[in-house]
Amino acid sequence: MPTIDMPLKELQAYTGINPKPADFDAYWERALNEMRQIDAAIELVPSAFQTPQAECFDLYFTGVKGARVHAKYVRPRHASEPQPAVIQFHGYTGSAGDWTERLAYASLGFSVFAMDCRGQGGKSEDSGSVKGNTHHGHIIRGLDDEPDKLLFRDIFLDTAQLAGIALGMPEVDPNRVYAMGGSQGGALTIACAALEPRVAKLAPVFPFLSDYRRVWDMDLDKDAYHELRTFFRHFDPQHEREEEIFTKLGYIDIQHLANRIQGEVLMGVGLMDTICPPSSQFAAYNKITSKKRLEIFPDFGHEGLPGLNDKVMQFFLKE
Repeated sequence: MPTIDMPLKELQAYTGINPKPADFDAYWERALNEMRQIDAAIELVPSAFQTPQAECFDLYFTGVKGARVHAKYVRPRHASEPQPAVIQFHGYTGSAGDWTERLAYASLGFSVFAMDCRGQGGKSEDSGSVKGNTHHGHIIRGLDDEPDKLLFRDIFLDTAQLAGIALGMPEVDPNRVYAMGGSQGGALTIACAALEPRVAKLAPVFPFLSDYRRVWDMDLDKDAYHELRTFFRHFDPQHEREEEIFTKLGYIDIQHLANRIQGEVLMGVGLMDTICPPSSQFAAYNKITSKKRLEIFPDFGHEGLPGLNDKVMQFFLKE
């Protein structure tokens, strides 16, 4: 069969090559402690969009560095007991999307939270100021500053904070809080469940933000990863800082967070994916130690994977 990466047998054993910083665990414990000290100042604002079966709210909370983060929140009307919840994460540069996209799960009795990533296409604030380059992309934002200034650190923390908010809602069953998303949303799904291990199930699809060095070595630092190439061209044209740069990126490499996940995982991957190459995805999947299942689509790339959304819904519905 055609291939753009390793043979499947090698993918199933691959564990990534991007460096992991020596203080990685301390870095994330410090970040989580910072997040836990925040007064989230949660605000629910009824939306103009409502349906007979579901209540719709704009949910706002204060995240790290004082940013007000926005999520769409849809919950079933007239629920007599706590219900399951699903947290949804969008693709790179996008937004939470339309209210109607939340209604399928709400119709099945789920509360649905859909987060806008700070600084991207929705209503969340990007409150950070950093030294150095901020050109064209969030992966490199903060790369010339202290590691705590990496923007994806803050976005990863936003996912965990939103999960904690969902877990605390009286209408939500804390034993049935799930997460899902594709591409950037797949990466944030993994980060969310790693940093908030009470997430019981997660369904990441072709996750982004994994094994940056492998992406570079495959010459696939284009499309979603293009900012890596432009960063080197503008700020390190002779790659004198290459090891330093990839090591710093290791703080926001989801493969290094994956072993923290305790929830059950269903992950989808297309073996012809040239946007987020399969090996970068397997690097994260192979580090997950909780119960997991991989749905493989040999002829598909970074696109809709036929039938996968149905499998994810059945996965979340199964007790």
